Amino acid sequence: MTLIGPAFPWRGGIPLLTTDLAHRLTAAGHDVRLRTWSRQGPARLLPAQRYPLAAPESGIYPTEPEPLSWRNPLHWWRAGRRASAESEVVVLIFYTTVQAPALWAIARLARRRANVVVICANAVPHESRPGDRPLAALLMRAADAVVVHTPAERDALAGLTDRPVAVAALPPHLPNGTRQSGELGSPPLRRLLFFGKVRHYKGVDILLRALARVEDVHLAIVGEFYQNESEVRALIDRLGLADRVQVHPRYLPAERIPELFAGADALVLPYRTATASQLVALAHWHGLPTVVTRVGNFPDVVRDGVDGLLCTPDDVDDLVRALRDLYEPGLLASLRAAVRPADSDSVWQAYLRTLHALAGMPEQRPESTPALHWPAPSDQ
Repeated sequence: MTLIGPAFPWRGGIPLLTTDLAHRLTAAGHDVRLRTWSRQGPARLLPAQRYPLAAPESGIYPTEPEPLSWRNPLHWWRAGRRASAESEVVVLIFYTTVQAPALWAIARLARRRANVVVICANAVPHESRPGDRPLAALLMRAADAVVVHTPAERDALAGLTDRPVAVAALPPHLPNGTRQSGELGSPPLRRLLFFGKVRHYKGVDILLRALARVEDVHLAIVGEFYQNESEVRALIDRLGLADRVQVHPRYLPAERIPELFAGADALVLPYRTATASQLVALAHWHGLPTVVTRVGNFPDVVRDGVDGLLCTPDDVDDLVRALRDLYEPGLLASLRAAVRPADSDSVWQAYLRTLHALAGMPEQRPESTPALHWPAPSDQ
């Protein structure tokens, strides 16, 4: 089997998914050849996302040494020819249309001898550009089958492809090594956390406007900025929040995540749009409830009023309501007590069954499946 997608030295949620998938397919008895990108895309769209080479944070899976650049057709031809010659199944991880032409060429070449399955991690870009839908359609029609992570993503592909599209819940790629050890902070600390890449669709501006109407609550914004940092800081100043909001505009190493999460009452994800995110799973792994909008897979992984609160996207008033409810007497403690980490093994088993079925692969059942334990990078 050939698996093509972002992996070490790239960091973030999609590279971790790719790496975890390679390990789990290997543990299931498959011979997996992993090829990653030497160049993922233009820097203005995909800012630097590499680990320092001396400090990887995820379990590295060996990758093929040949380069693969989003803008070099010779690389695409080599990767497709090699995948066709060496593998009966080729799995492509797709999350940005910048890479669609390369993956399309690889799929066309590989399908001469192999079954090609596309894992579509982002069916419709959060911040769309002209040509996104035609490029996505080009790739999907070059595959034999497609996996998406939510019914909404399946619906988004309607009309773009006539290939089978299966929905499989995004499996938690948050191994045991990331969990907080020791006691979490005793709520209420009156401190909230926004964690991850700061982009317009994630609604940090909505959160700031809501926070200005909720007294005596502080906020930490932690993550790399994909939008103009000065705009966010100017909004903080205009809203009079300079003494209540801390901004940490950089990547946070995995070993610092437990301390960060222990110092907050809840993780707030006020996204305008979403597909599938691992940040709720990360929060639950650290015992933290969440306040999230009803987008993407959030309603599937957050039980409103039980282990978190749901609110309407792009709605300051409803987010204000949710934040005020969070600090009603006893609610925060109740939410925290109900938080349970996801059963990652069962979700992964279902995910692999979906891949096996779409690719026409027999399910491998080795006598023993090794436990997977490696520290996970932050899903930013």
